[in-house]
Amino acid sequence: MTRILTRLSALAVLGLLAAPALAQTPAPADAPPPVVDLYTPEDAQAVLDARLAALETVIRLTPDQTKLWEPVEAALRQAAKDAASRAADRAKADPAGDFLTVLDRIADAEAARAQDLKNVVAAFKPLVAALTPEQQRRIPAFLGMTDRAGAPQPTLELWVFEDEQE
Repeated sequence: MTRILTRLSALAVLGLLAAPALAQTPAPADAPPPVVDLYTPEDAQAVLDARLAALETVIRLTPDQTKLWEPVEAALRQAAKDAASRAADRAKADPAGDFLTVLDRIADAEAARAQDLKNVVAAFKPLVAALTPEQQRRIPAFLGMTDRAGAPQPTLELWVFEDEQE
């Protein structure tokens, strides 16, 4: 009998908790989703600053290695700036008239991201050559790289390009 009362009490509590959710009026089907853009360019800069400081800390650079960090930081900052600029340009662009325009825009963005990534790689090479294997091991995951062996790494998964994900 006690079990039955306990189960009934639990069902009653669940019913009381679910009632407000069920009583809510759904939004009309044609209503646009609410837009709240709280992530300002200043927010993006603060997040980038924090990530770069954290990456430098995670690598645990020695004083000699620290000299090689500045070009890496500059290249990552430039790539993030370029990504934000491309996203802003895309937001202001006229709607594409056809799928070929869309594909052309994608190709341009991919080419620009590729060049930014090449610049980051070039800046990283002297630093990585001076790092220990333990220091090197910490970098990929921190950049947002996947660890799927043999799988391609989509550039938009790297946080330096996240402003283009909109």
